Amino acid sequence: MAASQPFSVALQGGLDKSVNSLELLQTPGIATKLKNFEVSTRGGYRRINGFTAFGDGTRPNTSNAIEGLHIYADGVIAASGTNIYFSQDGDSWLQLNKASVAADGDNYTAFTGRSAAARTSQTKASFATFEGNTVYGEVVVTDEGSGVKPFYFKMTGTGSALSSRTYFAKEITVSGTHYPKYCAIHDKHLVVAGAATALNTIFYSGTSDIDDFTSTGSGSIVLDDQVVGLKSFRNELFVFCKNSIYKLQNINSATTIAVVPVTKNVGCVDGKTIQEFAGDLLFLAPDGFRTIAGTARIGDVELGTVSKTIHPIINDIVGSNSIYEYSSAVLRDKSQYRMFYSTSTASTTNSKGIIGTLTQRGFEWSETAGIQAPAIASGFSYAGKEKIFHGDRDGYVYNHDTGNTFNPAGTSVNIAAEYQSPDFDYGDFGTLKTLDHVKVSLFPEGDVSPTLRVRFDFDSLDRLQPGDANIISATPSVFGDSVAIFGTSKFGSPEQPLVRAAVVGSGHSNFFKIFSNDSNAPYTINGLYINYRPSGRQ
Repeated sequence: MAASQPFSVALQGGLDKSVNSLELLQTPGIATKLKNFEVSTRGGYRRINGFTAFGDGTRPNTSNAIEGLHIYADGVIAASGTNIYFSQDGDSWLQLNKASVAADGDNYTAFTGRSAAARTSQTKASFATFEGNTVYGEVVVTDEGSGVKPFYFKMTGTGSALSSRTYFAKEITVSGTHYPKYCAIHDKHLVVAGAATALNTIFYSGTSDIDDFTSTGSGSIVLDDQVVGLKSFRNELFVFCKNSIYKLQNINSATTIAVVPVTKNVGCVDGKTIQEFAGDLLFLAPDGFRTIAGTARIGDVELGTVSKTIHPIINDIVGSNSIYEYSSAVLRDKSQYRMFYSTSTASTTNSKGIIGTLTQRGFEWSETAGIQAPAIASGFSYAGKEKIFHGDRDGYVYNHDTGNTFNPAGTSVNIAAEYQSPDFDYGDFGTLKTLDHVKVSLFPEGDVSPTLRVRFDFDSLDRLQPGDANIISATPSVFGDSVAIFGTSKFGSPEQPLVRAAVVGSGHSNFFKIFSNDSNAPYTINGLYINYRPSGRQ
């Protein structure tokens, strides 16, 4: 009998759906399935966190969907129904759109006592914050409803209680009857676009007069393409259109202001996918995720996408673009970009997402399932703490990326996670191999019990397939300790511990699957260490 041979694989590269099974034999560390896992910048694949209710789970506006979220001051602003709300704690919500607000603002008692000024047809909302001279900044809200003016709000006062602050709110008129969908603050101007009556036009306010589109420094520019999003980045305003991208330069100079093309060959699928990330702008184009730096033309060369490995998924998304709603956010401490997409009627179960992690090797991708997030926001609070929230179509707001379960409407739901490797042929597909055992490099963050499954020859019915093995961690132990028993002990040492599983089966190749569907803590799978015996050619 041939001697046992070792084979080790470090898990890295993320999800790859772009190549066939034979090509995948050359890249054993990537994943053919990676659902509700994230690529860790420290190495390996980590099962994601869940989400929890924001505060006690009180909804801003009963059952109306959350149409937009924005980190502001020491809380979050939510657009829901025909109103706009603010909350510090998720236990109570202050309605911000009020009628007849005093010119210099109202105190809390007067503000809460004023009548509501409902926004007639509010849908997907966009937000922009002008720092100005106020403590928390001045917020502008635009949305994709018809006949809705931009909304302006500011809050002053530094007391921890909302009752110690002053509030000011009003609507902004943009060049008569134009109702823009998108907004951005750029070089002390409010820039808006997307009005149904001027789809190709951007409007900009006066300098430091973000609520005035008639004062000195204001104006408008007509492009040759329909605007779908705006983003101020460094010293330029990028204007994303359906089939092209422009940048606005010198907004404060009437003589040198200009709109110049970044590219006329690539557009943006939806402005809600645009995020500043890792010193660049990332967005979804018809051919995949792109960066501005990579899309800008260099001579006659235009660089490609950063999502080639998940191109089939992108094709499915873009092919159904007209039916999907998008949202996106950046998780800075994880070097992650997250985008969620679903139809307006999709259940939570059928809601999907994509996670892009920027590693030393570039972007590496995974998928999510079970997070309904038509609105998501990340950013820093007034105290400098990063906060991440998402909202769903039932009107709830959640702390994103927290806890060990999904928690829609206060109901705890298990997180179903799945990793699958490519088929391993160990360098020689023609040789039959018998596996002795597998060691999984597993880093648990608490009690975990994922399942290991091995399948031979592409899960052939002609092969006897081994049973599943549970990788259970329950009590702290170090691998190799005499009291550590596979299936009963927790390998929780800081080093990457190895969990050994016996495997009975043989074939020319095999793949590994590690999966879980529970409310246990996250865990990271770092690598596989395999012992096999070659037993001749067939």
